[in-house]
Amino acid sequence: MLTVALHALRIRWSTFLGTFVALSLGVALLAVMGLTLASSLDAPKRQPERFTTAPVVVQGQNTLSVPISIGGHVSRETRKLAHPHAVPETTVAKLKRLGRVVPDRSFPVRAEGAPRDLVGHPWSTAAFAPYKIAEGRAPRTRDEVVVTGGWTHPGDRLRTDHGTVRVVGTVPSRGFETAVFYSDARAAELSPQSTQLVVEAEAQDVREAVEGEAVHVLTGSARRLADPDPDRDREALTAMNALFGTAGGVTAFVSVFVVASTFAFSVAQRRREFGLLRTAGATPGQIRRTVCAEALLVGVLASATGCVLGAYGAPRLADRVVDVGLAPDWFTVGDSKWPYHMAFWTGLLVALLGVVAASWRAGRTSPAQALREASVDAGAMTRGRLLFGAGLLLTAAAMPALALISDPGELLHRKTYVSRPMLLITAVALLAPVLVRPLTRLFVWLPAHLPGAGGMLVRENASAGVRRTAAVAAPVLVTVALTGSLLGATATLNEAKATEARERTTADFVVVPTGNAGHGSHTGSHDTTATHAPTQNPGFDARTLRNLRTIPGTTVSATSSSAVYVLEDGVALIRSEARAGEPAALAVTTALPLAAGQVSDLDDQSIIVNEEWERHTVGQTVDVWLGDGTRKSLRIAAVMTTGTGDNGVYVTPANAPGAHVDRVDVTLAAGADPAVVAGALREAGGHVLTRDQWLRAGNPGTDRTTRYGFLLVLGIALLYTGISLANTMLMAASDRVRDLAVLRLAGATRRQVLRLVGAEALTVVAVGGVLGLLVTGLNLAGMRGALGLLSVHAPVRIPWPELGAVTGACAVLAVVFSVAPAAWALRRGAMEPAGTRE
Repeated sequence: MLTVALHALRIRWSTFLGTFVALSLGVALLAVMGLTLASSLDAPKRQPERFTTAPVVVQGQNTLSVPISIGGHVSRETRKLAHPHAVPETTVAKLKRLGRVVPDRSFPVRAEGAPRDLVGHPWSTAAFAPYKIAEGRAPRTRDEVVVTGGWTHPGDRLRTDHGTVRVVGTVPSRGFETAVFYSDARAAELSPQSTQLVVEAEAQDVREAVEGEAVHVLTGSARRLADPDPDRDREALTAMNALFGTAGGVTAFVSVFVVASTFAFSVAQRRREFGLLRTAGATPGQIRRTVCAEALLVGVLASATGCVLGAYGAPRLADRVVDVGLAPDWFTVGDSKWPYHMAFWTGLLVALLGVVAASWRAGRTSPAQALREASVDAGAMTRGRLLFGAGLLLTAAAMPALALISDPGELLHRKTYVSRPMLLITAVALLAPVLVRPLTRLFVWLPAHLPGAGGMLVRENASAGVRRTAAVAAPVLVTVALTGSLLGATATLNEAKATEARERTTADFVVVPTGNAGHGSHTGSHDTTATHAPTQNPGFDARTLRNLRTIPGTTVSATSSSAVYVLEDGVALIRSEARAGEPAALAVTTALPLAAGQVSDLDDQSIIVNEEWERHTVGQTVDVWLGDGTRKSLRIAAVMTTGTGDNGVYVTPANAPGAHVDRVDVTLAAGADPAVVAGALREAGGHVLTRDQWLRAGNPGTDRTTRYGFLLVLGIALLYTGISLANTMLMAASDRVRDLAVLRLAGATRRQVLRLVGAEALTVVAVGGVLGLLVTGLNLAGMRGALGLLSVHAPVRIPWPELGAVTGACAVLAVVFSVAPAAWALRRGAMEPAGTRE
């Protein structure tokens, strides 16, 4: 059988070329992603940046640690506090007896014509990075600053949100921040609270001095925890691994799809060959083993080639993800070996999985097939394929139905709407032979009834060659379905979030601190992870708030961002983003999506939660930890719907200690002049936005990692579609040489024959596109049902421009790879091809 397989590969090399290329690329991608994952797992710990030369850093309490019990095992779960504590004055006094104490402060700075991510520090902390003066001198007065980098020079004046300052010196950038250093006194005015400080003393002495107090002593590599966003490397690598993991899964799925489709069509083409082998005495088992041996040989060669390509491509991909900011600057590909083994053996497995069904069908070929002359595909839909396809279709329908009953929010998770389309795509592809013939006849019904034989020939050729039509439509189905499902899901979710924001925001104006034209979430999400701001945002000052509250003809609601923590089921410490505001003003300026209770019932002893919470009944008491770690029992005053997960919770300012007002909603009284009020708001201070401007500024979008991930996935799908279309069309062209020559002998011109071939290709692409749209519609219908159950009434967004683009690309590929071989075959006239032996 191995000899026969080798002979088949040599004779029918063009048949296996597409499979070889598809597998090689798949294995290369898997090797690249495996090498990337291995390198991220072996990533070094980030070293200190701002405090490289600091002997000891002491932080105030900035974490919440709660005991949890899982299966009788007691451990502690820790979360970052939304509002870290300052180092107690009594502790500072003890530390000063040990050595020099340097308070650290970090606060945002906004300046005209400057980088957007400016952060302010006191000059005395610059030496610990260390920063050294390159030009000029250190700041001495309140209006003098030193900046990092070369974007400005000594003598320049900067207009900032803290007043106009003069640059008196510059220091070289160290890459991790763009800093503005003020004098220590001015920095203390701008950021009164210091949550960490440097102690120039022995670490052991410091630990003994603060023993038993709620502070953290950081030395060595642990000093990185005092840097802004110390976990950013880990978070970036986690997101990158999720991106490549998704791409790897799609690669494996599409590879199996292409290989299975190619081998199925190949077996259908070779039925007379297998019939001759059966006539010569070959058993069905020998036929199956021959086909599997062919796949194994192709798999070995393709996997080896893919590993070589992966070794070449991995370092270049690593450079690329660093360039676009998806990975830390230090990230490089290591020399791990296991990714090559994983990719190689996965390639072989994909090849064998793709040929299983085809080999079984090849083994069932009867000796009489050697005498067959008709080219009409009979029995393209086997009983096994029908049962398996129907089973997958029922499973694909049952899974979202169960989710709608038990947990509708599950359908809104990225891992769900990325993976679920694949099951439905497989089901529709298996059932394609049933759908291809009626769809083809539908599309060409009108052309077939017009004068001339062109439409009739397109209809009959596509209907007669069901396997060929299904093989060409399958990759189009995959590409269109993935494009519609993935981009449609994110667009629908974004529209749902935008709808929630529109319904929730009833204020006529929204005022934010100067320089902050955008905003974060209105409340926040109910999540198990927490982000930690790199700087302390002071928000509005007291004078500005007084001015805003005294503007006549308005109701003003000043709110602040905070968080609360709750222990659910005794095993998970959950952080919920919160907004703190006065209930009376909040009820006038915001329409919360309440399922029960009233906003006016909120007070200092209560909380407004959402239905996602374990306890969410009005009147119940829930134990929570506030944003500064204070434990408190609060009564549930009202309950909001779950929505898309961004409803969060609401508390009063008394339950948000340490939070600063960062948003002011303003509703006009009856008869108030909007223009007059807007002018008064601008004079009071802050950046004033109308309701529409606020909603546009906060319009939700797809985050960068997800966007790159989807582009990678869709790029892979389109690449495989091109490979599959080229391979299938080239395979089909060899079978149709005599048919096309007969048409020429019957009187058709060469141009008419090529137009016919192109029209058939476009018809088949249309079939695949419609099946892809069917999958897209079913997937988005499930998401729409979930949103409805979660009380979000937003329309489904289908990405028509992107669908049109990928369908057009598929059409161009199909026409090129069908017309080009036909034109080549007909270049010698009609007589010679008509007499070509099979």
